[in-house]
Amino acid sequence: MSKRLFVGNLEYSATNEELEELFSNEGSVASAKIIRTLDGKSKGFGFVEMETEDDAIKAMEKLDKSNFKDRVIQVNEAKPQVNRSSNEHRGRRNFNKESGGDLNSKLRRLRKRY
Repeated sequence: MSKRLFVGNLEYSATNEELEELFSNEGSVASAKIIRTLDGKSKGFGFVEMETEDDAIKAMEKLDKSNFKDRVIQVNEAKPQVNRSSNEHRGRRNFNKESGGDLNSKLRRLRKRY
């Protein structure tokens, strides 16, 4: 069964092929992908899927805190993606009657406090 790994602190110039080559030294790689923005710039992290759990454990032990392209990378087991509402994802609060009033009443209470 394959195992997905999170790889963080990647150099922005790193490619999918370089990432796959790095992990292939530790076992069979099913896929390697660096996450990019819509305009194609690297976000500095990616995911590697190893063919077996043993290969994944071996890769985590060997490559976590190792040097790759002059950066110390972080390798962990990938966690499942959590679905978030658009307000939670952007760090905004929904000010409505259910949450205690509108934005103006919240601001008035804050002004009174200070």
